[in-house]
Amino acid sequence: MAQEQKLDDRVALTAEKIRAGKTSLGIEFGSTRIKAVLIDDTYATIAAGDYGWASHLENGLWSYTQEEIWTGLRTAYARLAADVESAYGEKLTHVGRIGFSAMMHGYLAFDEHGELLVPFRTWQNTNTSEAHGKLSELFQYNIPERWSIAHLYQCVLNGEEHIGKVRFITTLAGYVHWKLTGNKVLGVGDASGMFPIDPATHAYETAFIERFNALPEVAAQPWNLADLLPEPLVAGTPAGELTEEGARLLDPTGTLQPGITFAPPEGDAGTGMVATNSVRVRTGNVSAGTSIFAMVVLEHKLARLHPEVDLVTTPAGDLAGMSHANNFTSDLNAWVGLFGQFADAIGQPVDAGTLYGTLFRAAIADDVDSNCGGLINYPFRSGEFLAGLPEGRPLFVRGPEAAMSLGNFMRAQLFSAFSPVKIGMDVMTKDEGVAVDSLVGHGGIFTTPKVAQKILAAAFDTPIKVMSTAAEGGAWGMAVLADYLFHADQPLDEFLDSRVFADAESTTEAPDAADVAGFEEFFDRFRKGLPIEHAAIANIPLETK
Repeated sequence: MAQEQKLDDRVALTAEKIRAGKTSLGIEFGSTRIKAVLIDDTYATIAAGDYGWASHLENGLWSYTQEEIWTGLRTAYARLAADVESAYGEKLTHVGRIGFSAMMHGYLAFDEHGELLVPFRTWQNTNTSEAHGKLSELFQYNIPERWSIAHLYQCVLNGEEHIGKVRFITTLAGYVHWKLTGNKVLGVGDASGMFPIDPATHAYETAFIERFNALPEVAAQPWNLADLLPEPLVAGTPAGELTEEGARLLDPTGTLQPGITFAPPEGDAGTGMVATNSVRVRTGNVSAGTSIFAMVVLEHKLARLHPEVDLVTTPAGDLAGMSHANNFTSDLNAWVGLFGQFADAIGQPVDAGTLYGTLFRAAIADDVDSNCGGLINYPFRSGEFLAGLPEGRPLFVRGPEAAMSLGNFMRAQLFSAFSPVKIGMDVMTKDEGVAVDSLVGHGGIFTTPKVAQKILAAAFDTPIKVMSTAAEGGAWGMAVLADYLFHADQPLDEFLDSRVFADAESTTEAPDAADVAGFEEFFDRFRKGLPIEHAAIANIPLETK
């Protein structure tokens, strides 16, 4: 009875917080899931909703439709609102603060009437190599293929029909924020994946804009780059309010009322930094999902231009170096799905948690070879700049004498998933001497205790911390950024230390010497075998006819 009373009291207290607006809502558009998370003033998740989706190829480019964006958003929100009503008996008419985040980069271009000119081009597309090369040389600053400015400039170079009509470009988070508030703004972290940011001013690099506008093919356009970009805002800056029209877009039932203050819309890199308390200088995080990035907040700019390292900013505007790989869990999930089909076929179906946990634990069993026994996997569903691949072809290969076992197979899957991001991380730590005080793992792959954490420690040869919030994801991180609007009198790093993570639990896995040596041996084979990928690209069609 006492336990039931405590539960009733907790539900009643949470219901009161919901009525009083002591809540913050974060919604993040990930590559495979749109997730909505509602937190209270203790940063506990009190309700959630989600929607599964996937990119598709449209004219050879990865995309999501506008209909998918809005259907997914409304569904995720509706499921969250239903969760609130079911758990606490409250209809969600308002929240304290709200914020949106999404996968970074890509290209959403609009005309003077606000109409989308071409289908959304996501970060997965690698058709911008010419723009990447020319702009990186022009600025002496790495402009990755997936950045918005690379997409825009590639359209100019290609002479695409729509380019003269462009009047505004933004990211997915910026697009949703604009439609819900009417404000063409962006969190500085997300903006830094569109165009380089000056960490001293937290604005776009003026000299770079001038150099870009001076290019003859750009000067011939009827626009100036500065007029196309959303305004960057640092975390803690109010970024608009939910309009009447926006409220109906988000909640067609009319229950949610307008007037809610918005945080600046951020990218998934920024929400990952927040969710792992990694916004302070010399801290870092590895955010792992469909794609993966390893990020370290820098003490100073890098000494040289490195195409393998992106320079972006934290939500507070501090410079960070990022190694980003387009491919991470897609191939791994496909293989796990195959094992699941086998279990179904023999009449022994297992739930996803058991399936993933069993297979993952096999990768670190006592009988597994530290170097995967000669097995190699290439997880490239899409192109991968870090590996020099314009397109992707997932491959599993082995020599005839390789030790083919379940443990070695799963270890090769996990080793290969972390291999592309290791390329850029090695540039920072080994070539540039970037110091890292702590590195935190973040994402669903860390849900199975120890496994991915142990393998990542081997890949980077550094201790890896996983916090109790590791599986919360970017939506939770965005909700925390929304709550930061209530506390912006504190610097973001102090706010996270003193309020959000003061009592957070964590586990740390130190690198094992045998694992480190095994990973390095695997990684050497992985890189030497990359010509296999090029042969596959040349001989296996991208799309099934």
